[in-house]
Amino acid sequence: MSQYKAIYESEIIPKLIERFHYKNLHQVPKLEKIVLNMGLGEAIHNIKLLDSASEELKMISGQKPVITRAKKSIAAFKLREGMPIGCCVTLRRNRMYDFYNKLVNIALPRVRDFKGVSGKAFDGHGNYSLGIKEEIIFPEIDYDQLDKIKGLNITIVTTARTDEEGKELLKLLGMPYRN
Repeated sequence: MSQYKAIYESEIIPKLIERFHYKNLHQVPKLEKIVLNMGLGEAIHNIKLLDSASEELKMISGQKPVITRAKKSIAAFKLREGMPIGCCVTLRRNRMYDFYNKLVNIALPRVRDFKGVSGKAFDGHGNYSLGIKEEIIFPEIDYDQLDKIKGLNITIVTTARTDEEGKELLKLLGMPYRN
């Protein structure tokens, strides 16, 4: 079992029950999945960029990414339906908790001039989205091996019903919010 999952079960669940007065243990919000996504518009012209992005996402997540394809053709961008334009990974269970631990304790503090993440990036249902401009904040990525800095989107999906519950869950799990 992941260290973060053990902390969640022993310490965080009682705090959330006390704060929100849940009557049933199944009402307590928990992490459901974490989705990492790299959208590469330049992959239309340079397909090698997609291979390097896929390799980087594999190193960051510890799981092989899926190549995402265009759903619609857009003539202005010279994009045809079905062309590969990105890659994504969905993490669940222990890999999800291990990645969350790495994100909060190792990667985010390495961001230049880091003051915390915004508390306003919730979607209304307790899910949190975070954009990272440089993937070099992860220790697995070797800066000398990169051809281009791409960035990635991270979405943390929870079972919380409201943003307040989701924010409290992530705060108790160690998410560094801005004041």
